[in-house]
Order: sequence, then C-alpha cells, then structure tokens
Amino acid sequence: MLVALVLNGVYTVGQALAGIVLGSVALLADAGHNLSDVLALGLAATAVWWARRPATPTHSFGFRRAEILGALINGLSVVAIAAVIIVEAARRVGNPPEVAGGWVMLIAGLGVLVNAVSVWIIHRAARGSRNLNLRASIIHLAGDTLASVGVVLAGFLVVTLGWEVVDPLVAIMIGVVIIVSAWKVLRDAVLVLFEASPSHIDPEAVGTAMVGVPGVQEVHDLHVWSVSSDFPAMSAHVIVGADIDCHHVRSVLETLLSERFQIGHATLQMEHRQSRHLTVGS
Repeated sequence: MLVALVLNGVYTVGQALAGIVLGSVALLADAGHNLSDVLALGLAATAVWWARRPATPTHSFGFRRAEILGALINGLSVVAIAAVIIVEAARRVGNPPEVAGGWVMLIAGLGVLVNAVSVWIIHRAARGSRNLNLRASIIHLAGDTLASVGVVLAGFLVVTLGWEVVDPLVAIMIGVVIIVSAWKVLRDAVLVLFEASPSHIDPEAVGTAMVGVPGVQEVHDLHVWSVSSDFPAMSAHVIVGADIDCHHVRSVLETLLSERFQIGHATLQMEHRQSRHLTVGS
C-alpha cells in the first residue's frame, strides 16, 4: 500500500501540473481522481496500522473498525471530488478549450501504467481477504486505470479528429465511474457500522445448522454481525435437553460455526430444558 501511495503521489503532482499547462480538463479530472486515491491509500494505510493495535479493557475488540471508518471517509471524499469534476466539465462542454492531444495521450498512458502496477501490488496483498479497506483501495485504483484509458482515448480523438469537446465529455464519464465505484464500498461500510449480518452469512442458515446438531432443541436470540469486514461475530442462546452434556454440544457448535460459516468468535449461552415434572422428596 505504501509503494502504491508513493507511485500515485508522484504521478498525481505531475499530471495536475500537465493538465494546467496543457489546458486539459480531462487530465485535471484524472489528476483529481488520482488525488483521491493518494488520500485513500494514505488513510487506508493509517487505518491498517490503527486496526492492528492490541485490544484494551475499554476496547475489547481492539480497533478493527478503524478500517471501516477509513473506507467510509474514502468513499465520501471520492464522491465529493467526482461531483466537482462533473460540474467543471459540464461548464466546459459548450466552450471546450484547445488541448494538446499528443501530450494528453502520453501523460495519461503513463497513468495507466502507474495505476496498473499499483492494482497488482495491492491485489496480491489482498488475495483471499475480505478486508473492506483493501477492497476500497483496489476499486479506487482500478477506476483510475479506466479513467486514464478514457483520457488516452480523448487525446487520440483530439489529435486525429480535432474533437476538443471529447476532453470535458471524458471528464464527465470519469466522474460517473468514480461515483459508481464508490457506491458499493460506502454501502458495505454503512452496513458494518449498523451491525448488519455479513453478506456472505445467512443467519437463518446458521440457526438451522445449529438446531441440526444432536442434543440441541432450540436456538434463540441469535445475532450475527461484523466487527470489521473480515471479523464476523455472533451470539445465541442454545437450549439442550436436561440430560445433555452442554459443554460437549458447545464444542461441536463452535467447530461447526468456524468450519462452515467462518465465524471464529461465537458467544453461546447454553441452557438446559427444565423438566416439567417436579419430584418432591419425603
């Protein structure tokens, strides 16, 4: 993530200066998108560091939700930048400035390379992970790659056909792509903060599987939520028969939850079904 941060930071400064000198709003839009990625990567790296801090008596789950807050802030900042890009580009559609299409193509082509390398680096780190922060970073960078390809195309059309209007139109397209790519990350971050069930875990399926364990008669007050995007947790009350070894059943249930549903943190309150008959001694 830090390597991708440095690569994108250096490129963004150069691209923004080139956009100003060449008068290309598409380059400036792409630089704005890249700036959002630089901020996102910086925030994501900080969130990863913060989330790794050990738990304390007052923060018993540690600081894992720093990752979710980072993803939420990233998504909101991206939408704000996209809105500015779209408004500025729409203002220029009616009176597009002259653009040095060849230079635009060259600089945007370099952006495709920088972003592709960054996506590859972070994708390797995120392989097999549900970490929302890493997913947000990959979406940012993949959107940047697509945006840079669009700017290359705009430069090509300006050079070959003289269509200066393509430059602000591509900028608007980039803004729309940014908003669409940010939507899923924002939605997932909000669902975690509202303690919704993880999208890959069906609470009804969890309850049904638990009731299927021999000795379990009833499961109630079952809750499944996410502490962070890759840390699901659950709690439930489990009723077993009066003569059942509840400790053995709890061990079986914990293995079931871990292996079938990848829930490694489960709090199970075991209860015995009370007999309906009361025997009074003489």
